[in-house]
Amino acid sequence: MPLFRAEAAPVVSYEIDCSSSDRAGFVKVAVLKSYRLFGCGQIPRRSIPLRRAGFADNPLTVFGVGRDLIETMKKILLSWSGGKDSAWSLHVLRQSSEYTVAGLLTTVNEEFRRVAIHGFREELLDRQAERAGLPLWKVRLPFPCSNDQYEARMAAICTRAVQEGFDGIAFGDLFLEEIRAYRMTKLAGTGLEPIFPLWGIPTDELAVTMMEGGLRARLTCMDPRKLPAEFAGREWDAALLQALPTGVDPCGENGEFHTFAYAGPMFRSQIAIKNGQRVERDGFVYADMTAEDAATMDEPTRERDPQSL
Repeated sequence: MPLFRAEAAPVVSYEIDCSSSDRAGFVKVAVLKSYRLFGCGQIPRRSIPLRRAGFADNPLTVFGVGRDLIETMKKILLSWSGGKDSAWSLHVLRQSSEYTVAGLLTTVNEEFRRVAIHGFREELLDRQAERAGLPLWKVRLPFPCSNDQYEARMAAICTRAVQEGFDGIAFGDLFLEEIRAYRMTKLAGTGLEPIFPLWGIPTDELAVTMMEGGLRARLTCMDPRKLPAEFAGREWDAALLQALPTGVDPCGENGEFHTFAYAGPMFRSQIAIKNGQRVERDGFVYADMTAEDAATMDEPTRERDPQSL
C-alpha cells in the first residue's frame, strides 16, 4: 500500500497509512499507528516532519499542516469474513474518528485453504487484504474442528492482540442478538472492546446503501432450503434483491447466503474474478470462484467449516 515515511528527529521513524487517496495521488486520510491526521485537506505524497512533543497527552506534533491534527484513536482488528458486511464495516470504520483498523482477522480451514463458512479460496482472501492495504491475521482451524479447539485458538489471538496494543475487535453483525452476546461474552475480561459498526441498521436500507456506495459482491455459499441453488454465484445486486423469496433477509443475516466482496470503496482496486463450478455439500451450495489471472488450484470446499468468531 502507498505509505508516507515520516522521519522524527533524531532517529525514530513512523509509517503513515495513506491507503485512502484520490486519483491525483493526494491523501484524504492518513493513519499514523494509533493516531490519525485529519482536517488538513489534501496532503501531497511527501515526507511529513514529526518531532517528540510530550508524552501521553500530546505524543506527536505535525509541522506544516496546522495544529490539533492528531487525534488519539483506538487500534482495532476487524473480524473479516471477506463478505459484504465485513467489507462495508471496514469502509464505515475508516470514516470514524474513534477507531483505526490495523488488521483483518479471518478463520481459514487449514486443510482445504478456504475461508470458514463463506468457502472461498485463501488466495482470494489474500487479494482482498492487499487491496484493502491491511495485514491479515489468519486463524488456521483444523478439520474437523471442535468448539474447544476453535475457542482456544481465538483466545490465543486475543492474547496476541492485547500484547500488540490493540484495543478492540469489530464485527459486521447486523441484528442477531445471540451472536452479539456470544462475542461480547468471549471478549469480556480480555481487554478488547467488541465493536459493532453496522448494528441495528435496517437491512433493506443497508443493502441499498452498500450497493449505492459501490460495494460489489457475489454469493459464494447459500442454504438451498431458503434459496434455489441457481442463486449461488450470482451477483448481489438490485436484481437479486428483487428475486429473493419472501422472508429472505436482503443481507442474508439469517444464514440464507454468504458473499465474497470484490470491489468497493474499501479496496483500492477491483479484484477480477470468474465463477467456477457449483457444488452442494453438507446441505449447502457453494459457488467456486477464482481470480481471472490465477490458475485453477484445488477443488471446491468439501465440508462446512466451523463458525468464525
